[in-house]
Amino acid sequence: MSNKQALGRWGEERAVRWYKRHGYRLLDINWRCRHGELDVIVQRGAVVVVCEVKTRSSLSFGYPAEAVGLDKQRRIRRLAAQWLAEQERSGSVQLRFDVAEVVGRDLRVIESAF
Repeated sequence: MSNKQALGRWGEERAVRWYKRHGYRLLDINWRCRHGELDVIVQRGAVVVVCEVKTRSSLSFGYPAEAVGLDKQRRIRRLAAQWLAEQERSGSVQLRFDVAEVVGRDLRVIESAF
């Protein structure tokens, strides 16, 4: 595993811990299909949250959430629909899209980011 991959995994683990502390249950992490990957999927009540985690060691290249542009958002929405269909959950939940930014040791979860 490269340093970049290890940093990304570390950021995802931080985000999962944050969600668990806030009463969410982990449904999936690093879910993959041939069209892409969803980082973290959690649920609290009827709300299923798909969280894109962006981790950076510094702000040299800007805030991590800035890397989640419209194309990325569209891809995440399509993947979430596929995940929901596979789980047979499409009609029984509310779906929310968050972005978790990890910069150094700081974590910021942007709820309803898109």
